[in-house]
Formats: sequence, C-alpha cells, structure tokens
Amino acid sequence: MIKTLSLCLVLAASLAALALPPSAKVGQFYAGCQAYSFRLYSVFEAIDKTAQAGGKTIEFYPGQKFDESRKWDHQASPEMMAKVKEALAQKGLTPVGYGVVKLGKDAQADRKVFEFCKAMEIGVVVTEPDVAGLDGIEALVKEFDIKMAIHNHPKRPLDRGYLFWDPNYVLDLVKNRDARMGACADIGHWVRSGLDPVDCIKILKGRIFDSHMKDLTEFGVVKAHDVPFGQGKSKIAEVLAEYHAQGYPGPLHCEYEHHWETSVPEITQCLDFVRNWKPAK
Repeated sequence: MIKTLSLCLVLAASLAALALPPSAKVGQFYAGCQAYSFRLYSVFEAIDKTAQAGGKTIEFYPGQKFDESRKWDHQASPEMMAKVKEALAQKGLTPVGYGVVKLGKDAQADRKVFEFCKAMEIGVVVTEPDVAGLDGIEALVKEFDIKMAIHNHPKRPLDRGYLFWDPNYVLDLVKNRDARMGACADIGHWVRSGLDPVDCIKILKGRIFDSHMKDLTEFGVVKAHDVPFGQGKSKIAEVLAEYHAQGYPGPLHCEYEHHWETSVPEITQCLDFVRNWKPAK
C-alpha cells in the first residue's frame, strides 16, 4: 500500500510539473524531436525540420549552431532566447527538454543551466551527472521546480566505471530523492547494450521524465543504426504500450542518427508511427 502510494505521488509530481498543452501531443503522447537529430543545422533549422516531420515538442542540446558566430546553449543571451521563442511559436512547438548536459561538478554552472531552462520554460534537464554532486542538483530541482533526468549511453566494456546504461543503477541514484529526480530513457542505447527496453522501462516505472526514441537495425550491436519506428529491433510498439500502461504521456523525442542530411522523411515516419499507435482494446 505504501509503495503504491509513493508511486502515485511520483507520477502526480511528474505530470503536474509537465504542464504541457494538448497541442503538444502526437496521438497518445507528447512527442517531437531531439534537436541532435539535426546537428548539421542551426537551431532554427532544427525547429523547422521538427515541425516539418510532424513533431510538437523539441528537446534542445548544448552547442547547436545559433548563427555563424554563436552557439545555442545555456549561455544564450536574452536576445537569443527571444528569437528562439519566436521561432517556436511560429511553428507551434513546445520546448520540453535540454541535454545531454553535464551537471554536478560546478554549482555555478549548474545554476546557469536551470536558469536557462526556467527562462525558456523547459521542464526537464537531461544529464549524465557527477553523482557526487547529486545533493546540489536536487537543491536546484526543488528551487526551480525543474526535473532532472539521467540519460543512458551504451555499456562501455573498457570503462567499468560507466554505469548509467544500467536502469537499476539509475533507479538506485534517484529512488530516495525528490520525486522530480528521474531518468531519460534512451531506448536505442539500451538496445545497443543488449537490454530489453520494455524491461528497463518497467524497472524505472514512475521515474521516467523523458525518452529518446530510436529503432535500430540490430540488437546488442553498438554500431546498429536508426530506421523508421516499427522497422527495427527496439520493440517500439511494445515500448509505447508499456508507457501507456504506466500512464506516462511522454515526452517522447525521436533522436535519429542516420542519413543526417536527408532524415526528415524517415523521422516523419517515426512520428507517424507514434501518431497512429493505439492501445490494445
């Protein structure tokens, strides 16, 4: 009973902090693109291409080109932020996340990230943090009412100290902390690590605040590449079913890392898959 109540409180906190408009939904889920899918282009082109592909949300990453002389990140000026907000409004996109950004080593730098996200009305900071700095990160989460989501890259056989690939490890880091401390579930990187993404989602139930969605050509192969949702080995339909069963409405961000210059049609297929997915009756 106590465990069930705790999970309900975590889910309630997640949904309350999300506060996304219905216009940000693609079918059953809030969905769009991780701007890294368009890393060869400017942030404004990433916004355009996300909208063109049918996305309704966007997750920014630090270091994308703003213009010929400036980068788009948490050091952005108010003038830069105003221009990006205008572009988002014109395309009907909702900014949801920012990352992957390093947190936990420099308190002033961490604060700058949260200040940027608050100014941009971004609700999730995605990070692979210095775990020694989690107390300071948690204080910022509480102060700014912005969620922190720990991202996972693939398992690194030559680096046994890298543990974020393991959902049990991530859960252990956050389970006794503020309800806004959780995970960014990178589906494709779990598949590259040889992990069943549905099982991983079940482990992190109630603590997933963002998801990088990738359908890959092969299971357990680091060099596997993206294909449109439903055509690969990532069990995307089952992933969506589990998210729906858990009451997780997204955001789901397509992070497409293949055919970099011509990916919009394939990303459109990915988002159409999300749009057309229906829960089993």
